Amino acid sequence: MYRFSNTVIGVLNLLTLLASIPIIGTALYKARSSTTCENFLQTPLLVIGFIILLVSLAGFIGACFNVAWALWVYLVVMIFLIAALMGLTLFGLVVTSQGGGREVPGRVYKEYRLGDYHPWLRERVRDPEYWNSIRSCILSSKTCLKIESWTTLDYFQRDMTSVQSGCCKPPTACTYEAGVIDGGEDCYRWNNGVGMLCYECDACKAGVLEEIRLDWKKLSVVNILVLVLLIAVYAAGCCAFHNTRHAAHPYHPSDDNRMTKVRPRWDYYWWRWWHEKKEQLY
Repeated sequence: MYRFSNTVIGVLNLLTLLASIPIIGTALYKARSSTTCENFLQTPLLVIGFIILLVSLAGFIGACFNVAWALWVYLVVMIFLIAALMGLTLFGLVVTSQGGGREVPGRVYKEYRLGDYHPWLRERVRDPEYWNSIRSCILSSKTCLKIESWTTLDYFQRDMTSVQSGCCKPPTACTYEAGVIDGGEDCYRWNNGVGMLCYECDACKAGVLEEIRLDWKKLSVVNILVLVLLIAVYAAGCCAFHNTRHAAHPYHPSDDNRMTKVRPRWDYYWWRWWHEKKEQLY
């Protein structure tokens, strides 16, 4: 009869094993989709999904079939997974602690400054290869076409996403009068061409970082919940491993009261010899 901890960890790992399937499916879907701008999440999703699948499978087999080596592998991998997830969560919280939009007088939407974000994120979007992939993604998603038909009044009354605010229009502070451009470097980067707009502006990069920052914050919350679950499963796994070892080497209840052999002290034989001689004499 299996013990309670074995049953618990078997059920938990069966659920996590089934949960890994939609995680892997989501990653594969994102890899094939051309409309998502967060393709950098594909690899982590695949890695996490496959690790959860393999670890859960090992834990399920070890707990339900009393396979001690499978549980041992499960516990070793699980402690590394917990440490990695904890490090990723802390890193995400640190990286996303900076940033956010700035209010624009008379507007509903906000505008974004690249210098407000964490240096690690800024270096990511300044990499030409990485930014070209993000730019192509924004173009294919037709984000800017959604506000192409806006009137002047719409810009005062309607809100925008961070990407629309940074990439689809020049900064509000820009002025274009009599061939004179004023308001900052992004004002010179603006172009009315459909394939140009403000895609090379720092404001566009900041808008993308704001979207990534919000997604990372949500991901950090999920990571914390998963971390708590993994720690609980790991604790149950330790109990299951202990039970499995005892099941593999059963003992009789009377063994607890049985005296085990101990090595005599150095003076035991001398003391025994002396008492035997003493009894012979008397």
